Amino acid sequence: MSAPTFHQNRPSHATGAPLRPGAGGTGTLLAQRPPAPAPGPTVPKELVHRHNAAEVMLTGWERRGEADFGVTGRWPRHHRFFAEVDGCHDPLIAAETIRQAGSLLLHAEYEVPFGHQFVMWNLSLSTRPGGLAVRTTPAELDLDVTCHDVKWRGKTLLGLHYEAVLRRDGEVVGHGGAAVTCVSPGAYRRLRAPQLDGAGPQPPLAGPVAPYEVGRTSPADVVLSPTGERGRWLLRVDTRHPVLFEHPVDHVPGMMLLEAARQSTIATLGRTAPPSDVVGEFSRYAELHKPCLIEARRLPGRGAEESVLVTGEQDGENVFRSVVTLPPAGA
Repeated sequence: MSAPTFHQNRPSHATGAPLRPGAGGTGTLLAQRPPAPAPGPTVPKELVHRHNAAEVMLTGWERRGEADFGVTGRWPRHHRFFAEVDGCHDPLIAAETIRQAGSLLLHAEYEVPFGHQFVMWNLSLSTRPGGLAVRTTPAELDLDVTCHDVKWRGKTLLGLHYEAVLRRDGEVVGHGGAAVTCVSPGAYRRLRAPQLDGAGPQPPLAGPVAPYEVGRTSPADVVLSPTGERGRWLLRVDTRHPVLFEHPVDHVPGMMLLEAARQSTIATLGRTAPPSDVVGEFSRYAELHKPCLIEARRLPGRGAEESVLVTGEQDGENVFRSVVTLPPAGA
């Protein structure tokens, strides 16, 4: 095996990079790869499906083995949406970092062309709040990422699972993973056409619940609208939100659904704390033009921790399911 080559701020390809089946030599160059940008603090935003470079959390990557990679990242001391909670970085910024790591590797190492859609079926995260403490400088991160269940059709990647361990100053501060399917532009159009053709305009934006009820300070960041029933809300889909809808999409992003799970957990338990565990499973696309009912119920206790099961439903069908766990009060 050739020595690992570190990629920083540029989508280059190392000799010995993972090859498509049947490829020879150093692997096929990624189709429509963007030109290498001027040196900067992050990887090219196209590789992590961001339009705003300020929302890119990753700074570089290297291949370490057949399906093992090292990825580096950085969290700002203060983020406009992933706000500090109890002196700690928001754990959902770690979830977004894990999501971006998958996108980066699918494009840069598994050679999935731009224009293909990544369908995320699940995303999980566990963190250690002490390791997420906000300090006087941005948080520098190292991610160990391992891919498995890699599926190909000929030379085309169909999808994979990956797991990531997050370290800060050598200390493990979190771990998680996801399962992703790759969909070509043509297949995606066929998949989405039944829902999008004649969908009509998005309904008027409903008012938010009180921000303090869901751990927020700004009404613009609240993703739940009241229904008048305890434990039930409507998803509040504001496509103008600069982070949750950082670029145009034709469905509700998975990160917004996880935020809805977090907010409904806080409302259910009546306290704000950084989640220690978040597990999300996505069974269908959540459509922009249809009401999505969010329901939450407290689960039986696991010691001093408290967990809430959150579900989302459209047209009587489940679109996502999440379990959010808060650490013991005062921990």
